[in-house]
Amino acid sequence: MGHLDHATFGWLTPVLSYAMACIGAALGLRCTVRALGAYGRSRRNWLLTAASAIGTGIWTMHFVAMLGFGVRGTDIRYDVPLTVLSLLVAIVVVGAGVFAVGYGRDRGRALVLGGLTTGLGVASMHYLGMAALRLHGEVSYEPLLVGVSVAIAVVAATAALWAALNISSPAAVAVASLVMGGAVSSMHYTGMTAVGVHVTPSGQALPGATAMQFVFPLAVGLGSYLFLTSAFVALSPTADEREASASAQRPGENDLSSTPSTSPTPPTSAVP
Repeated sequence: MGHLDHATFGWLTPVLSYAMACIGAALGLRCTVRALGAYGRSRRNWLLTAASAIGTGIWTMHFVAMLGFGVRGTDIRYDVPLTVLSLLVAIVVVGAGVFAVGYGRDRGRALVLGGLTTGLGVASMHYLGMAALRLHGEVSYEPLLVGVSVAIAVVAATAALWAALNISSPAAVAVASLVMGGAVSSMHYTGMTAVGVHVTPSGQALPGATAMQFVFPLAVGLGSYLFLTSAFVALSPTADEREASASAQRPGENDLSSTPSTSPTPPTSAVP
């Protein structure tokens, strides 16, 4: 069995990947809270943004952590189509869970369905991303730890959606995102603990791209998307702020309409 190193750059990749998970979770939760207070097209757009934020954050967390993954005795490459597919799966399946909560009439049932769907989507993204690995050898998994990692993903997703339904203050959302980021990171490293690699030395060139050629630039791009979208959400007014602004404008309009007319009345003619 080859020796696996999950932090070849020390604490840099675990800390940075955790930060990406927290940012994606915080942005997704804020967007979901906005969606629950909106209607029609606005609700749909907020839910789409939430799905892209959570899915992107989870994917970025996984592959930033994978930048620190190494196996002694073999190089590592990544299959580009499978890696991109893992990102799309994360966004689509997380979106299904978020929309189940956003449009579900029975909140309890929607929470269970959304948490299960989103959690399985997170797990699918993780193991699809692992399937994109190309190395000299065979990758195996410990079934029990795989099951534990999937369970963590489902519980974390359900807890995050519960927070979106029941928490609205920015401070509470921040705390919930830290917890969710920790849960997503725990799921990732539990899944990585389940990995075993039997190295078969070979001089043949591996197919695919290196992490620095493909994964790193894509992770930087998606991280920039999260930061820019976070700024947009933070600067956009909430429903309460829009209502307060509209209410502040109404008194002036009402005063103007209620002001008596100042036009002079014509004088009455004298009766001879």
